[in-house]
Amino acid sequence: MSGASYKDAGVDIDAGNALVEAIKPEAKSTTRSGVMSGLGGFGAMFDVKAAGFKDPILVAGTDGVGTKLKIAISTGKHDTIGIDLVAMCVNDLVVQGAQPLFFLDYYATGKLIVDAGKAIISGIAEGCRQSNCALIGGETAEMPGMYGAGDYDLAGFCVGAVERDDVLTGDRVRSGDVVLGLASSGLHSNGFSLVRKVVSDAVIGGPADTKLQAAVRDHIVDKARLAYNGEAPFAPGKTLGDALLVPTRIYVKSCLAAIKAGGVHALSHITGGGVENIPRVLPEDLAAEIDATAWETLPVFKWLQKAGGIAAKEMARTFNCGIGMVVIVNPAQAANLKSVFEENGETVFEIGRIVPRPAGNDGVVLLNAEKAWG
Repeated sequence: MSGASYKDAGVDIDAGNALVEAIKPEAKSTTRSGVMSGLGGFGAMFDVKAAGFKDPILVAGTDGVGTKLKIAISTGKHDTIGIDLVAMCVNDLVVQGAQPLFFLDYYATGKLIVDAGKAIISGIAEGCRQSNCALIGGETAEMPGMYGAGDYDLAGFCVGAVERDDVLTGDRVRSGDVVLGLASSGLHSNGFSLVRKVVSDAVIGGPADTKLQAAVRDHIVDKARLAYNGEAPFAPGKTLGDALLVPTRIYVKSCLAAIKAGGVHALSHITGGGVENIPRVLPEDLAAEIDATAWETLPVFKWLQKAGGIAAKEMARTFNCGIGMVVIVNPAQAANLKSVFEENGETVFEIGRIVPRPAGNDGVVLLNAEKAWG
């Protein structure tokens, strides 16, 4: 008699092993000083001293990609979502002055499709290469019954290090400091639940205000793919799916170069919460005065605001609106730091100043939001 097998239950060990073998060259391409082991062990080791640190503080972070995954799944385009995963983690580390050292991923799906898995992890490896961060391990979990057909989820975990005397905490920020903004590549990896609602409402001709309409909306957009395969209304020549899936920009190289040049007082990664993230790196008595007209709003944000009728305040607290990283700098070194960022491939705008915090203010004084996004 032949009994039940794990494969009969929906878990294919051979497929998992095949994926591990397929991604080993990608992982190897991310190796850097300090890596002590390859893929396949029960744990991965890293020698911080061999990476060049003398008195390091370790900085750790974890994140995901959110419902941007739904668009990747709907379009079958899996090769850039891994860059997003790495970016969301390493950009959070560099704001504390940390150099990313190593990265681990968690990839969970109902049924493992090796080609899709390889594309996803190839993107993760590309993100690691861009940030000089080693992909040293991870977990692939095949869990039938937990996810719908073709669905998957991703999470990332990253560890970096910074010399003890070089940690950025925001305590150097002073009134009069200049606020620089580094341009984003697009939506990055935040606000996609609202993005998908705007897209799907447009497809069904109005807001989905009942559960039935919401189910129809999801069927039209996520299953039939009628919207995402059409041309993007804000990016001629691109499909809507491709335009929305532009990966999150990785700011590690440019930010580390600027920190080394001197004069950087604080950094703020603009993710969920938009410019409202900035107070996280400010002393309680200071605020960032930001002029929303100081940079050109990207077409994707203009389209979202118009198509969804989104209020300016909601735009500011949901999306990056074209600025992916905020840098607070010494005024005397602002011009030099702007040049350093530009030499490292960034588009830089001077977007504001640090001012005494007005009574009752939450840390951001946003000027001209209605003019920019209203």
